[in-house]
Amino acid sequence: MKLVTWNTQWCRGLDDVVDVARIVDGARAMADFDVLCLQEIAHGFDTLPGQPGNQPAQLQALLPGFRIFFGAAVDEFTADGKRQRFGNLIATRLPVLQVQHHALPWPADAGVHSMPRMCSVVTVRDAAIGPVRVMTTHLEYYSKVQRMAQARALRQLHIDACAQAAAPPLKDDSGSPFQSKTHTPHAILCGDFNLAASEPEYPVIQTPFQLDGDAAAHALHDAWPLVHGAALHAPTFRLFDRTYGPEPVACDFVFISEGLASRVRRIEVDSVTRASDHQPVVVELG
Repeated sequence: MKLVTWNTQWCRGLDDVVDVARIVDGARAMADFDVLCLQEIAHGFDTLPGQPGNQPAQLQALLPGFRIFFGAAVDEFTADGKRQRFGNLIATRLPVLQVQHHALPWPADAGVHSMPRMCSVVTVRDAAIGPVRVMTTHLEYYSKVQRMAQARALRQLHIDACAQAAAPPLKDDSGSPFQSKTHTPHAILCGDFNLAASEPEYPVIQTPFQLDGDAAAHALHDAWPLVHGAALHAPTFRLFDRTYGPEPVACDFVFISEGLASRVRRIEVDSVTRASDHQPVVVELG
């Protein structure tokens, strides 16, 4: 299973050109991906630099054979009734079992710039692994209070899903909305977390937990050290544009659930592309 994750800055490159096809081409250059997770995808925000159009529709046209799932953390209307949406997108060619969009906490933080955030979850079936929850998100940049609350919520989403897999609801084959769902402890959590590995939210996401009646420890694990050991993360932000800080930093991560950690074969960053202000990350599981 090959997955690419990328904060696209609404597909706007460092040349200020908005080019959705360039993002798809850049992701394909990294891998013949099964899953593509994109953050900062826009629809209806014509006043953003580069005037992005209907980017979910554009991505669908560029990805034949893939299903597109757009989770709009921001979903609102202008005074004249035009809809504006902004958020995460998951595209996959794998069989899809379930789709969920979870609003993340947005606690008050007076006087601090912020916007709603979301975690989009698409459960797919991989031929080698079985069901896997693909989770992609983009955490708050400006508010530390909100970012910590969101990090804790991501961990709790994983705990809840693992608990459902360990103790599933009553079996139901009625064909109604109560029909049995696919529950799995296997998960890939990826995206732009807007934090460095040195910040407190990073270990919070990876804090181990136990399920009722199960002595085993479970956790989400950063995939980078699983492959590269003690080597520093390759930076994914501020490589070429220092608008938001003086030094490059890694803030785009891939976290892997306990049962998948041994399957991580590769994780790399494209440190050359300037198709966004972030660098894409590829992870491969065997």
